[in-house]
Amino acid sequence: MTPTVPAVRPPLARPRDCVFGGVSQALADHLGWPVAAVRWIFVGTTFLAGAGVLFYLWLWALVPLRAAEADEAVQRVHRRVNIPWFFGMAGAASGVVSIVLVSTGALGSAIGLLFLSIVLVVAAVAWDQLVEDDSLLPTPLSATAFRTAAGAFLVVVALVLSVLQNGRSSGPLWLGIIAATFAGAAVLVAPWALRLWRELISERTARIKEEQRAEMAAHLHDSVLQTLALIQNRAGASSEVGRIARAQERELRDWLYADAAHAAERDGADLAGELREVAAALEVDHAVHFDIVSVGEPVRNAPAELGAASREAMLNAARHAGGEVSVYIENGAGSADVFVRDRGAGFDVDALPDGRLGVRESIIGRMRRAGGTATVTSRPTGTEVHLSIEFANEAS
Repeated sequence: MTPTVPAVRPPLARPRDCVFGGVSQALADHLGWPVAAVRWIFVGTTFLAGAGVLFYLWLWALVPLRAAEADEAVQRVHRRVNIPWFFGMAGAASGVVSIVLVSTGALGSAIGLLFLSIVLVVAAVAWDQLVEDDSLLPTPLSATAFRTAAGAFLVVVALVLSVLQNGRSSGPLWLGIIAATFAGAAVLVAPWALRLWRELISERTARIKEEQRAEMAAHLHDSVLQTLALIQNRAGASSEVGRIARAQERELRDWLYADAAHAAERDGADLAGELREVAAALEVDHAVHFDIVSVGEPVRNAPAELGAASREAMLNAARHAGGEVSVYIENGAGSADVFVRDRGAGFDVDALPDGRLGVRESIIGRMRRAGGTATVTSRPTGTEVHLSIEFANEAS
């Protein structure tokens, strides 16, 4: 006879897609019961001095959530009931009933409902501020309006109850009125204070990171960066060792000053920044070192032809000359000039074959069509390309 293998129960864990807290679904899956039966058990035991509610809250606090699925990008809980609004509406109903009971003289029940209203409204605002989950039920008010309405409601309840006292001396009721007043003020002020505290913490964290980065940059500048610069000077710009050292220096500087680079990008790209990126790519592929200097205000909104012609001149210098190449950018009153000078052997511009269109068309012809000028001066000691164009830029 084959022994019967007992069925393995799933672990007690709350699902991430639930109606309220997922406790009923977790118990039903664990026990193998219908979920509707588990929910009715909670409802029925609630009438036994609130045992069902207490047991539900106890399980909600202790039962863990199920692990997120592999294809689930956001690991939040998706609820079909909006928890802050549920607590808020329940607290509002309790507060209104407490007012009615005070007006009829039933102070004992009114005090209990008043404190329940305070707890529910404060819990609603606390959940809205501290717990991150997604509700499938839309809300008629924004989060700020909801918090304002919750705080104002508690203050109004306290005022109405103080008026309805009519000279009755009830210490617990007065304690409830005072508690409602302070709770309403806290609900109104606490979100602002929490946001301010978070901003201060974020600012302090950013400042600490910046100080640490500055200390690290200073240390690396005094040691690693100077060593890399010394290697480049000793090895020469055209050597393989110099190229590797230069690439490592640039990569290290980009990592150290990433925040400053991002700030410059937010301020808007300029011609010098674009040409520095081009120089970095060319230095990896060719035995060349570019020294880029920009004078005056940054050249922004420059014609595309100026940048393209500058890139072509830098590419020609890297391919045919190598070594040290200087790039000088000047922004004048309504004009921009770019000088690209290498220290190669030079060439005769007029003797270029007809099929060589790099200088004639990509540099001279492109600038002429854009309304600018391009002058190529070549000597045995090197070649200089001067690009000039007038345009309306931010500095003019």
